[in-house]
Amino acid sequence: MRHYLDFEKPIAELEGKIEELRRMSAPDGINIADEVARLIDKSAHQLRATYSKLTAWQKTQVARHPDRPKAKNYIAGLITEFSPLAGDRAFADDAAILGGLGRFRGRSVVVLGTEKGSDTESRVAHNFGMARPEGYRKARRLIELAGRFGLPVLTFVDTPGAYPGIEAEARGQAEAIARSIEACLEAPVPVIATIIGEGGSGGAIALAAGDAVLMLEHAIYSVISPEGCASILWRDAAQASTAAEALRLTAQDLRRLKLIDQIVAEPLGGAHRDSKQAIDAVGAAVQTALAPLLSLDAASLKAKRRDKFLAMGRGSLS
Repeated sequence: MRHYLDFEKPIAELEGKIEELRRMSAPDGINIADEVARLIDKSAHQLRATYSKLTAWQKTQVARHPDRPKAKNYIAGLITEFSPLAGDRAFADDAAILGGLGRFRGRSVVVLGTEKGSDTESRVAHNFGMARPEGYRKARRLIELAGRFGLPVLTFVDTPGAYPGIEAEARGQAEAIARSIEACLEAPVPVIATIIGEGGSGGAIALAAGDAVLMLEHAIYSVISPEGCASILWRDAAQASTAAEALRLTAQDLRRLKLIDQIVAEPLGGAHRDSKQAIDAVGAAVQTALAPLLSLDAASLKAKRRDKFLAMGRGSLS
């Protein structure tokens, strides 16, 4: 059963009528193909009109859609011969961050992704995509492994943020995130990061400090969630929609501010409506971003990466 967001109610009503008419026509032999076709056209028009003018808060809802493809789906769809690697060699394995070796379009790569899970059981198992220090230390270990063997790094980011629990802080959450960011910035190999859903705070940046940062059309990327921002500024989480606009967290805002490198178009109605099309689009964008980096040596890669991030924030942010 398709899950509809609040602002999709008119679309839900139309698609509900279409399904109802289809069920009616089968047993009774009634030919209502013309009416079904008319409603399909009307639904497509409504869907296109709705998604052409989404607000920042509506994009936040789309980015969090429960049916949106997750990191494991991108890995399964784009990476062949994937061999997962576990643990940080210090404390434990963190299921919120998936990582391992595989092949992307025939090329050996190291892959990392924050995994939210797709149902209640898997969401709990993956801690809703909120990594603990051992997750970021695993990421650092695999990025350094990639550097030693000359393998490009591909990351798929979808996290509301790092886990804020007391035990995570006690085990050095901030230091672990900082070291993961450092590993990305110092990697002697290409690093391609893709924001596939939520890019929340330092928990996202830990896997997204790459040579190229791609972002799906309806993904979000921000220093704090709209609800968290609203709670701090207005002491009222109900102001989340206002906060979302102020945070400039959409792909379109971030591309204009030159904080990401490319927006990857999603299927009409969002990635959750056609996961395969979304995954294929990401694969093509990653291939395009990776190709010119493969010929650069380690020193050139690190120098370009350094210049890229130092340039952020310079000039007008209006």
